[in-house]
Amino acid sequence: MSNLTIVRRQNSLLLFQQFAERGLASGASTKGMEQSFASALQISPSMWSQIKTHRPIGDKLARQLERLAEKPDYWLDQAQALPALSAAERAFTELALELWRACNAAKKRTLRLSLMQQLHTLQP
Repeated sequence: MSNLTIVRRQNSLLLFQQFAERGLASGASTKGMEQSFASALQISPSMWSQIKTHRPIGDKLARQLERLAEKPDYWLDQAQALPALSAAERAFTELALELWRACNAAKKRTLRLSLMQQLHTLQP
């Protein structure tokens, strides 16, 4: 997978995070958030699902996403600074780190495998 493919995917996920945060701040429900995001970018929910997991974003689609997300040209092609962790993300990370440090090597492998399995159940 090319570096550009990875950067575009990461940035598209950042676009979704920004979209979701704005929606939640304005009182929108989390239900249907991904469909609303896809609609705002004039892509199908199915295409958004594919972009999140494995579909490369071509040049034409990249420019479309930037334009509709009101980002400058080629924004999607440049690694963006990650936003600071939210309070909930920070609490989860601290809890996960505490658990990780309390485990021996075998339990760490089990914990990692469990997380990987959970991640795979979320992907289509």
